[in-house]
Amino acid sequence: MDRSTDTSKALFERALGVMVEGGSSPSRGPANYGDYPLFIERGSGSRVWDVDGNEYIDWMLAYGALPLGHAHPAVVEAITGAVSGGNLLAAATEVEIEVAELITAMIPGAEKVRFANTGTEAAMAAIRLARGMTGRPKFIKFEGHYHGWYDDFLVSAHPHPVAAFGHRNDPIKIADSSGLNRRALDDTIVVPWNDVDAIERAVIDNRGRVAAVITEGIMANIGVIPPRDGYLKALREVTRDNDVLLILDETVTGFRIAAGGCQEHFDVGADIVTFGKGVGAGMPVAGFAGRADLMEGLAWGGVLHYGTQNASRLGMFAAAANLRELIKDDGAAFAHLWHIGETLCSGLRDLFATKGIGAIVQNVGPMLQIMFTERERIEDFRGFCAHVDRGAYQRFAWKLFEHGIYMSPAAALHSVACVAHTDDDVALTVEAVERALDAC
Repeated sequence: MDRSTDTSKALFERALGVMVEGGSSPSRGPANYGDYPLFIERGSGSRVWDVDGNEYIDWMLAYGALPLGHAHPAVVEAITGAVSGGNLLAAATEVEIEVAELITAMIPGAEKVRFANTGTEAAMAAIRLARGMTGRPKFIKFEGHYHGWYDDFLVSAHPHPVAAFGHRNDPIKIADSSGLNRRALDDTIVVPWNDVDAIERAVIDNRGRVAAVITEGIMANIGVIPPRDGYLKALREVTRDNDVLLILDETVTGFRIAAGGCQEHFDVGADIVTFGKGVGAGMPVAGFAGRADLMEGLAWGGVLHYGTQNASRLGMFAAAANLRELIKDDGAAFAHLWHIGETLCSGLRDLFATKGIGAIVQNVGPMLQIMFTERERIEDFRGFCAHVDRGAYQRFAWKLFEHGIYMSPAAALHSVACVAHTDDDVALTVEAVERALDAC
């Protein structure tokens, strides 16, 4: 198939002259895309077009930030109607109250809200709040869970050789970056996920010193790894029984799988929840919410959290339009997301079985990832690193670009459905996957 990307190549060569790796994030550069990335010019609905005019069905959707798809009319109208009044006032606005009211109505246990700009910021603030309100220094995170690039979190979050992890009863903490504060990880406890015994042992061994456990509801930065049945409820019981706060990081999962996110879908409550990506319909909007008595710790800067860009005016108008679209008609948007996700996964599984290919599709509703493995399922970070062929997946994803399908080229990321996707998009994608497999 002749789909020239020469303009993308030329732009990347130009970008190398002025930007590190030719871009603003490593995930957009050669590490994921090979020789050069595709330069995307515009998006509409479920499609994007690159600078060479090639059209793609988009299953990345800005890494999950667009549950309605690209340029949804309600969001476009909200932003264009608001922009003449200024994009940033850095003052109290009525629209931020409206968004906070929508969030508290949607998210279980969210009695008070504080806005931020990115998921990283929200997670940083949530941990600070937990430490401040409990007076304890330590927190527990899980292998393979990514909560942003804050020093205290940046450990055991990216794939490594399994031998580097140590025994699962005594995991080795692996710093994911140079330049971290040399003592940043002293109070970070790392344990395997989906293992009730491991979290019980970590909490009990550090009794009286742990402020919080922070977890994703669905492991979403190492493909898609769902929690085992009852795992999140067990996690809630362990934290509650030991007077430890539970922080649920829904930066990725929030406003995707249900109006109330993982708390609603898995029927589990958290003390603090963080959110980002999907809330702002592509605008830099994030935040955290929780019980009023905890969130009041922010009052008067007791637990400090500032930000000139917090609750930016345009971002709030976009978020309000986005959330209203998601919950209207009794949440029909989420029913559609699940239908598209399950239909696509079913088609892909049938295709892999018919062709006898060693691959599985793991998903929770509209969140999915293809994993090239002989295992029936992947249940944690160690299993992913040991048994998933990341190179095979990347070669496959690059081939999909040639057939007009824009899926994440990184095996450790995932794909996601949006409201704009149709059954025709699903059928075309399954056909393209078959052609890509034949060409690999």
